[in-house]
Amino acid sequence: MERRSFVRGAGIAGVLAAGTAPAIVQAQAQVRWRLASSFPKSLDTIYGGADEFARKVSELTGGKFQISVHSAGELMPAFGVVDGVQNGTVEACHTVPYYFFGKDETFALGAAIPFGMNSRQMTAWMMEGNGMKLMREFYAQYNIVNFMGGNTGAQMAGWYRKEIKSAADVKGLKFRIGGFAGKVLERMGGVPQNIPGGEIYQSLEKGTIDAAEWIGPYDDQKLGFNKVAPFYAYPAWWEGGPQIDFFINTKAYNALSAEYKAVIEMASTYAHVDMQAKYDGRNPAALKQLVAQGTKLFRFPKDAMELAFKESMALYSELSAKNPNWKKVYADFSKFRADQNLWFRFAEAGFDDFMQQQKL
Repeated sequence: MERRSFVRGAGIAGVLAAGTAPAIVQAQAQVRWRLASSFPKSLDTIYGGADEFARKVSELTGGKFQISVHSAGELMPAFGVVDGVQNGTVEACHTVPYYFFGKDETFALGAAIPFGMNSRQMTAWMMEGNGMKLMREFYAQYNIVNFMGGNTGAQMAGWYRKEIKSAADVKGLKFRIGGFAGKVLERMGGVPQNIPGGEIYQSLEKGTIDAAEWIGPYDDQKLGFNKVAPFYAYPAWWEGGPQIDFFINTKAYNALSAEYKAVIEMASTYAHVDMQAKYDGRNPAALKQLVAQGTKLFRFPKDAMELAFKESMALYSELSAKNPNWKKVYADFSKFRADQNLWFRFAEAGFDDFMQQQKL
């Protein structure tokens, strides 16, 4: 569905609010779906997005449409969920699209790429720009219908055993970094490791890796990374606004009534907004606690940021020359990003810059 269909579909919400829902709900069939998550249950923010989605779907249908949510590894591995949806093993999954860049780099554009867009810009591209249309066309090749399923906001740049002081320190660094960003790290001389969230702590503790990034203070504190790596960097130049998605099997989605399709869109949009609200609300206190416990913050070095930017732009040009899917989507993505940054540099950035210098 395009954004305009959501407005039309929202009519069901008015029916529910008006108290006339029972007749419509009774007319609908009972539906039972399974949803596979790429995240562990312990991460109530990112895993919880699927719980919120399932809860809203049930509420909006009077319990007729039930979705059971299963954590990573319960039904399939964290990185096996796209295959699970594609072949119909499960009806839906909740994941970060860039995990699957190995299938096609274009998956990353549905989530985050190095020096991409922030969360508000990403949502604007999806809802007001051509993002949803273009990604739907791409995901159709994989038997998937996508819906927005959350955003963490700009992330931290990870935990390190030793502080990164220059671009030279990136060379040889064994770094757990999510999906597509590893391509840029590799071009910088680093050694990317794609490890599920539930396995990062042990890898860092054992020294299998030198550094790891996940999301931000609230989740990172839960995973205990500060206990095994004292240095905490910012910002994550590879994740300015990573979007999480619900992927739904095309056959399962097409079998739904028009009313249930509208419910899916409304519930996913609610979960999308709710996730970032949780991160924005919970990260400040978690960061204060981490610093109080001895965590040492540092800003990612300017020369390393500049090298990462240079290598990112070179990579995107190379991909546009050889991957038609990427070329089509990235052309629109990059134009939208440029317009957004032109606008944000004035009102948004100007306001933020002033406020962050004040002692409130």
